[in-house]
Amino acid sequence: MKNFIRICLLVVLIFLLSFSLKAQSYLAKLEKNKNVDAKELIHYLNETRDTLILESHKKINYLYTINKNYGREYDLYVNANSYKLPLRKLSKGKHVMVAVQSPKRIVFVVHILQDLEQEESLVQNTSEPSGPKPNISNND
Repeated sequence: MKNFIRICLLVVLIFLLSFSLKAQSYLAKLEKNKNVDAKELIHYLNETRDTLILESHKKINYLYTINKNYGREYDLYVNANSYKLPLRKLSKGKHVMVAVQSPKRIVFVVHILQDLEQEESLVQNTSEPSGPKPNISNND
């Protein structure tokens, strides 16, 4: 009987921990291009998964995204060997990313799992104190 109670407590504990781990879920997921011809473009997410990092020995001429509604959310002339794209600029959902290295176009997919821009504004609103700000001066 004691073992049964211990097992039940362990199951309940694991169940409760699974809800607390959701706060550490990823913000974005990257589906890399695994084509041999695309090996020149190194693309990955940073540790916090809120920035896409592109690196290459050849210049990246252009970068654009196509969202799930077939609209371009991001259009940029990069003209550099590396670039960091903050994913907070993209809406929630699937985005097809196209990096142009003349004459090649390297295509890969980024899934934005949370609406990062709204989440950031909520954090800023809750962190700011309400009411008038105190006037602090160093006139002694």
